[in-house]
Amino acid sequence: MGLTTEEQILIEQRVTNGAKSPAAAYLLWFFVGWAGAHRFYLGRPGSAIAMLLLNVVGWLTFVFIIGFVFLAVFGIWWLVDLFLISGMIDAQKSELRNSLTQQALVSQNK
Repeated sequence: MGLTTEEQILIEQRVTNGAKSPAAAYLLWFFVGWAGAHRFYLGRPGSAIAMLLLNVVGWLTFVFIIGFVFLAVFGIWWLVDLFLISGMIDAQKSELRNSLTQQALVSQNK
């Protein structure tokens, strides 16, 4: 048995209310992207910590040639994230929508 239109509307409202703000994510990316703040905000702490460490290690080893490599990798990653943020938000919305749909279907079968 499927969900009623009312249940589907309720799920979409909850997804909209629970979704991360694209504006906030892009502002975090621009102003504190060096710390991976946008990834923390989007619920990806592992890659956020990796991004932060890559940046810090790059600056600490900047005196040595290896620091340039770390900073170059970080810079490329930071720029790529500009295009990945919307996909991360969509994935988060999809996960939330699936979770809420599962909960609604389970409660129907009780």
